Amino acid sequence: MTTPLASSATEAAAAPVAELRRTLGLLDLTFIAIGTVIGSGIFLVPGVVLRETGTQTGPALLVWVAAGILSYLGALTYAEMGAMKPDAGGLYTYIRDAFGPLPAFLYGWTSFFVIASGSVATLAVAFSSYFSEFVPVGGVGARLISIGVIVAIAAINVRGTRNSATMQNWTTGAKVGGLLVLSIGMIALGPTPTVGSLVSRAAWPATITGALISGIGAAMIGVLWAYEGWQYVTFSAGETRNPQRTFPRAISLATAALVVLYVLANLGYIAALGPQAVVASDRIAADAGISVFGPIAGRIVGLLILISIFSAANGIMLTAPRMYFAMARDGVFFKRLAIVHPTLGTPAFAIVAIAIWAAVLACTGTFEQLLTYVVFTGWIFYGLGALSVFVYRRREPHAPRPFRVPGYPLTPVLFVASAAALVLNTLITQPARAAAGVIAVLIGTPAFYAWRAGSRRRALSLPTAPEL
Repeated sequence: MTTPLASSATEAAAAPVAELRRTLGLLDLTFIAIGTVIGSGIFLVPGVVLRETGTQTGPALLVWVAAGILSYLGALTYAEMGAMKPDAGGLYTYIRDAFGPLPAFLYGWTSFFVIASGSVATLAVAFSSYFSEFVPVGGVGARLISIGVIVAIAAINVRGTRNSATMQNWTTGAKVGGLLVLSIGMIALGPTPTVGSLVSRAAWPATITGALISGIGAAMIGVLWAYEGWQYVTFSAGETRNPQRTFPRAISLATAALVVLYVLANLGYIAALGPQAVVASDRIAADAGISVFGPIAGRIVGLLILISIFSAANGIMLTAPRMYFAMARDGVFFKRLAIVHPTLGTPAFAIVAIAIWAAVLACTGTFEQLLTYVVFTGWIFYGLGALSVFVYRRREPHAPRPFRVPGYPLTPVLFVASAAALVLNTLITQPARAAAGVIAVLIGTPAFYAWRAGSRRRALSLPTAPEL
């Protein structure tokens, strides 16, 4: 009997597939994870979080810390699997090996057509929007800028993983440095005391009410979205030098650094404007910077946001195509996406494919509705990815594990529980949106069986080697 993996292996042997080059180190992976997470959320979301928590700075900051810790637990869980199986595909590979090829394919399918491509489109459109504050452009001009950003990022990534990683390091370093300087400056010079006032009674509610608990839950969901993106680095494990050591260190360092950065930024906004003004602001970073440093700060923050958006889009383009490469190598996606460029050493076809689709979404504007419906389903797969560690521990108890998740089994259980809570909250509060998202994911099921059937037919048509 021919198994799906055997079929895909036979097909891969018949195609001009090569291995990806291991060119990424600790700094590269750390900056990829940080750069992919920090897009525009930290410049916009804090006001919403403070509003949901009743303008109480204590609970608002507690939400940022708690969501960061939950993300850190997920990062530690993925670190064990990434060190154990450092292959291209990351999260897709974990789900495939633990729960079978269909759920893994559905994640990859949804990522390609909506989540990753839609995120790149969203970032490209946001880039053109912020760019228009420096150089006014019309509707057509804005679309051209969005497409130009996608084309530029795709070209950099096609030319070489090392080139893209180097640019990611510089852009991430610039936005992290800028955010640190801005935050510390606002904390030091802002008129509202922050660190000391957090221990005062005014920063915390007098009583715990149902409205506060509900608000914290809503704020937690928004903040978890702001932390989302660290899982993309799992797709690059197959291009990492000494991955058993490098991968767990990088993903852990990056997630811990994000918690510190986000808390400092929130403290800076509150110090600059005060809680009430933070809640009322739609451009929190720019307004806070201007209030402390003057009008020039608005331009600096705008430039920082442009760099941040560009870096986040590049991080997705640097990582996500590796998942589609792995899917094609398994025989359940367009087989050309499994080809590594013979001289550049990159999955060039996979990069170009997602860039083209992201450009289409950016031009048509359909990504907004698609993301609204589907992005919450990503957390179903993030939870499955964390559950995979239990399957690996049971099936392969004696396999080498260069890194073991601390606090097992509590660490992955807490992360899976948070993912489940987020999904359930969406199902309860927005059932129509949730149903549409689930249907969009399940549409990939017939595509999976069609690809697998085609893979088997091609495998059966290949000539067999004569017996000796």
